[in-house]
Amino acid sequence: MAIAVGTRAPAIKLFNTDRKEISLGDFKGKTVILHFFPAAFTGTCTEQVCSNRDDLAFYNDLGAVVIGISVDMPFSLKIFKEKHNLNFELLSDFNKVTIHEYDMYHCNFTCGIRGVAKRGVVVIDKNGIVAYSEETTNLGTQVNFQALKDALKLLS
Repeated sequence: MAIAVGTRAPAIKLFNTDRKEISLGDFKGKTVILHFFPAAFTGTCTEQVCSNRDDLAFYNDLGAVVIGISVDMPFSLKIFKEKHNLNFELLSDFNKVTIHEYDMYHCNFTCGIRGVAKRGVVVIDKNGIVAYSEETTNLGTQVNFQALKDALKLLS
């Protein structure tokens, strides 16, 4: 089960596609949307990040920052970001610390691959508190973007 609403969001220190360390503190005073996805270059994950790209103006208008997190290495995330013209940060949780802290760890993906991010989304309010949390029960199922948007509207 994903991290509980109402709890303080765990700190994040992960590397982006330019190998720059990004922390949650870099976005202090902003609403942060963390999109967890299992693996770059897979169908449902590509759909998830491209939906964020296409709706980024909506999120920006609400003062929210979108961040994608997977266990892919920063190098492959960079190619994924370039290929799909993604206009938000992708962070590498290669060491699987953040997916554990946010209860977004999936132990058995496919083909014997273990330890990827679950598909889900977590909204952190301006005070660092989890305001919305969702994980999908099936990795092939998309997150509920409408529920996410409704939760964000309540925060603004």
